[in-house]
Amino acid sequence: MAKRNFLSIWGIDDFQSRLRSKRVFSRELVVCNRPDVVREAFQTNHEILQRKTPQMRHALEPLLGDGLFISDTETWAKRRKVVAPIIHGSRVKGFAPIMIETIDEKRAEWAARGEGAEIDALADMAHLTAEIICRTIFGRQLGKDYAAEVVQGFSDYQRHIDQIDLLSLFGLPEWLPRFRGRAIKKPVQRIMSVLDEIIESYEAQKQKGEASVIGGLLEARDDNGTPLSRSAIISEAAVIFMAGHETTANTLAWAWFLLSKCDKTRLRLQEELDTVLGGRTPTFQDVAQLPFTKAVIEETLRLYPPVPILGREAMADTTIGGTPIPKGSLVMVVPWLMHRNPVLWSKPDVFDPDRFLDPKAKKPNKYGYVPFSIGPRICAGLQFGMTEAILSLAILAQDFELRLKDGTDVQPVARLTLRPGDNLPMTVHPRSS
Repeated sequence: MAKRNFLSIWGIDDFQSRLRSKRVFSRELVVCNRPDVVREAFQTNHEILQRKTPQMRHALEPLLGDGLFISDTETWAKRRKVVAPIIHGSRVKGFAPIMIETIDEKRAEWAARGEGAEIDALADMAHLTAEIICRTIFGRQLGKDYAAEVVQGFSDYQRHIDQIDLLSLFGLPEWLPRFRGRAIKKPVQRIMSVLDEIIESYEAQKQKGEASVIGGLLEARDDNGTPLSRSAIISEAAVIFMAGHETTANTLAWAWFLLSKCDKTRLRLQEELDTVLGGRTPTFQDVAQLPFTKAVIEETLRLYPPVPILGREAMADTTIGGTPIPKGSLVMVVPWLMHRNPVLWSKPDVFDPDRFLDPKAKKPNKYGYVPFSIGPRICAGLQFGMTEAILSLAILAQDFELRLKDGTDVQPVARLTLRPGDNLPMTVHPRSS
């Protein structure tokens, strides 16, 4: 079941639990599902629980190398210090104009399609966010063919990568090679060739005075003045591409799905956009003036967290909530469970953006809402992703409503990320209609 869809292994009791442990072959599996034990696992015990699970490391290593997302200890600490400032939230304001320009092109594309045109909202959002990443992060506009290559590459990779690392569950050594067939190697080659070309073209960009994150990676130096290696730059570029387009695309696809099912929320969103923007295209400064739009994104992230399972491997013996955690145990914080825990949230399965605006609404502290993880390993691109999602929804929802195609059954599927299946068929309707 887990190999097909990781969400299918959880039962009703798992949503309400605080701390659960179970033996799976040779490994102890521990699930933390309340803010106090999440804090203990990801903050207090960071040094011991900073390593990603063998499954996550082996699933992503062909694509991300030793990138920030899956590295740990000294490699992670050095890399985080170099990479985090390049994509820090303070830089998002400078990226916003290119985000807006790219989203505006999607708006024009939808307008040209006409009333009732059918789209795959998941693919459309993936192409949109890939274009945004291409332009803002890598400092140049890749042609649509290149953006499509990357999107298709990530989709193919997720479809074929193993969900379960059985070798590690049986206690076999880390160095034992994992079989990687052509179905895995081909999308990796597609993605790497695009990243290679971007890096090769950096000198031309630099001469034009065009700032880019890839330029920041190429010019970055560690405390000893040593630059990143070529392989490290490619690994970090792949991490930024994956984290920057895949997760935001899924969030936007789920937001469109939820809005299509909830007229009250959709009308409230449109009212805010009409009042604040009055038909004009938003700027970066408008993001702070759109609290309900932000709340729609936050509530979408609660119900459908892009990374629904955050797993770590204990590097030494420790304890969580008084429970002994032996070295080698797999410790999981599962946003999919915790974000729907009835002890923490009122009406946890209801789509209600107001819970993020009403100070009296029942909601947990920051360790109970972790769509971007939490603790020292919290996502470095959090502000970038939130700004991108809010601007995308604000610009497109001003002019359009999306309706789920009749007869479509949408089910959440978790492989590396949480998607509404392989596609999301919807129809586009100009609001004037």
